[in-house]
Amino acid sequence: MDQFSNINESKQQDSFTPGEYPAKPELQEKSNNSWVRSAFSLLIYMVLFYVLFDQNIAYIAAITVVVIIHEMGHLLAMKLFNYSNVKIFFIPLIGAFSSGKKQEVSQKQLSFIILAGPLPGLIIACALYFLNKEMKSDTIKMLANCFLFINLFNLLPIYPLDGGRIMETLFFKQNYYIRLVFGIISIILLGVIFASASTIMIIVPIMMGIELYNESKNQKIRNILKSEHINYHQEYSTLTNKEYWLIRDCILFAYPKKFAGLQPGVYQYTIIEPLIIQQVNTILQINMFNDLNVFKKILFLLLYLASFIVPLVLFGLHI
Repeated sequence: MDQFSNINESKQQDSFTPGEYPAKPELQEKSNNSWVRSAFSLLIYMVLFYVLFDQNIAYIAAITVVVIIHEMGHLLAMKLFNYSNVKIFFIPLIGAFSSGKKQEVSQKQLSFIILAGPLPGLIIACALYFLNKEMKSDTIKMLANCFLFINLFNLLPIYPLDGGRIMETLFFKQNYYIRLVFGIISIILLGVIFASASTIMIIVPIMMGIELYNESKNQKIRNILKSEHINYHQEYSTLTNKEYWLIRDCILFAYPKKFAGLQPGVYQYTIIEPLIIQQVNTILQINMFNDLNVFKKILFLLLYLASFIVPLVLFGLHI
């Protein structure tokens, strides 16, 4: 018997009306020091890159500039579409990511945000290429190569790279099972790529595998919530008390070891409630509107392909 079938049994044992549910816990606002955390993560990123890969300072600085410009492209695009809590965080040995919050998102907006990361870097790479035809500088050549290869790598159709994200957004963002297969294929491909580059980097596909496993559990929870007519396409702030506690019940059934000792159907705050709130937020999803017809999808796809082909033709695979 599926563990989620126990949810209905728990609900039958204790009959609650909406007024009997305790108030949901308040979501603690994070302190407004995201840029301080970004700067600190950037420092750790650069130090570990230097220690583990023994690269010269100029190369590390070039890589860092490329990553910052790439993420700033995502960040400015999110700002353009009125995302809130926009920030950049650097992950040692992996790269960086930009994040923001917006409940109502369209395919067109999300596609633009994704491509706004690699496209500026590729344009800069092409500009440096033309500049270096006259100057013949090894430093400019190295910087141009960094802009080229980092952004082209990000455009590979592998999740969670930008190329994989654009494919997902255009064609199967709302189909969990296709995303699951795509995620498994991405983990295998990244495992092969990183294993051949550095043993340390194998941690990336391992982390992706763990995330994919947890997402499969979260999807089961969403399926239960859907059958119970509980809306999970909303922000935490708009959840009713009843919705919070019922989602919480599902989480306790799905993660019995993680939240050992907590009983579904017992609606009392605990010392680890902040962790449960965080888990609830992983269940909640944005509302995404499919505002791209076939013609517009083809245009985005052609732009994506041109981002690959034009720099490679221009560079001739080398400077």
